[in-house]
Amino acid sequence: MKQNYATTPPDAPSPAVVDEEAVRQERAERGGEREERDPFLTAMGERVRLLRARRGMTRKTLAAETGLSERHLANLESGVGNASVLVLRQIAATLNCPLAEVIGDETTASAEWLLIRELLHGRDQAALQRARMTLAEMFAQAPRDPHRKDRIALIGLRGAGKSTLGRMLAQERKVPFVELTRVIEQLAGCPPSEIHSLYGASAYRRYEHRALEAVINEHERAVIASPGGLVSESGTFNTLLSHCFTVWLQAAPEEHMRRVVAQGDLRPMSGNKEAMDDLKRILAGRSELYDRADMTFDTSEKTLADAYLQLRDRLAARLAAESPDEAPTA
Repeated sequence: MKQNYATTPPDAPSPAVVDEEAVRQERAERGGEREERDPFLTAMGERVRLLRARRGMTRKTLAAETGLSERHLANLESGVGNASVLVLRQIAATLNCPLAEVIGDETTASAEWLLIRELLHGRDQAALQRARMTLAEMFAQAPRDPHRKDRIALIGLRGAGKSTLGRMLAQERKVPFVELTRVIEQLAGCPPSEIHSLYGASAYRRYEHRALEAVINEHERAVIASPGGLVSESGTFNTLLSHCFTVWLQAAPEEHMRRVVAQGDLRPMSGNKEAMDDLKRILAGRSELYDRADMTFDTSEKTLADAYLQLRDRLAARLAAESPDEAPTA
């Protein structure tokens, strides 16, 4: 249910007090008052901004999904808005994360969490990845997928080359090429943009997960181009990592933008003068998630032919280096 800010609860302050508070916050934003911001509210605002960036949501989109005003979200993200628990619950539901992740660190919830956190503290990314894979195998509900390395999944932002390079890889490997966005569209009966506008982000995430499961069940061998935001949904991304050999196609933000516009898609520039800044924030917010891929490949400043040949050779070398019992089928 969307929060209605036109309704004043019985114990709310009088309108005069509310107006005074609004004026005080406005002055603080403009620099009229240099009050020291509460560290808790500042940290919470940064977490909300990071979670939003990982999902590729602008502040306007989050405001529309939650029914909150953009100004209210701006205050919250800047650490000057003291939001109610109900508002935070709305934001957490829209961002599809636990309320604890918005409010604070979940790993402070118990002594066991603290001990686990202490063991992992200060480890490099390679060590953390090994720990994650060990835990994933320990708690796996199903046996390891024998076809995981026969399905190549390409992840990354729009404009990285997932569709173009994916088709070329699939053709040479003589396997189907699947764009997950097309499967989502087939299941829903409408484009992803309409799913978002008609049913919201939560419905789109459900279709995305269903589409991935359908592709995995249908194809033992394939090259899959995944939507850029798939990595922000932990359940769907873990399914992808468990059943596919994943490759993060990287590119500089300027390359992403140039390629998307060159394809005739002007949406990144439409009504958004800060498109490049938004793109950089999304990339920064998702980089740690993309980095969970089995391998990375940077397509920046490469011709299509060079990018494909280098990707093909590096991928072949990585797959060949796998242990015999996990090697892909011929």
